[in-house]
Amino acid sequence: MKKNDHSYFKNTECEYFPCHQLEGDDFNCMFCCCPLYALGAACGGNFTYTDKGVKDCSACTKPHGKDGYEYVSARLRAVSEIAKENRYKK
Repeated sequence: MKKNDHSYFKNTECEYFPCHQLEGDDFNCMFCCCPLYALGAACGGNFTYTDKGVKDCSACTKPHGKDGYEYVSARLRAVSEIAKENRYKK
C-alpha cells in the first residue's frame, strides 16, 4: 500500500484513532464511515446488530485493512443500486 495516494489516508490526529483493533501499521482511514453500511447483511464485514436493530460495525476492520480500499471499491456498484432504487421514494 502506497502512503498518501488516492487509496490510502491515515489520520492519527483523530480523537478516535484507532477506532478498530487492527494488526500492522497500514490502518487506512479512507472509509472512516463505511459506504457499505447501506448493504446491511450483504456488506461482507464482521458486524452484529444491537438489541434495537442497529448495525454495529465496531468489530469490522474490512475497510481499514491492507486490501480495504479494493474491497470497498468493488462493492460500490451494489450501493449505487440501492440508491437508484430509492431515488424517487419519499
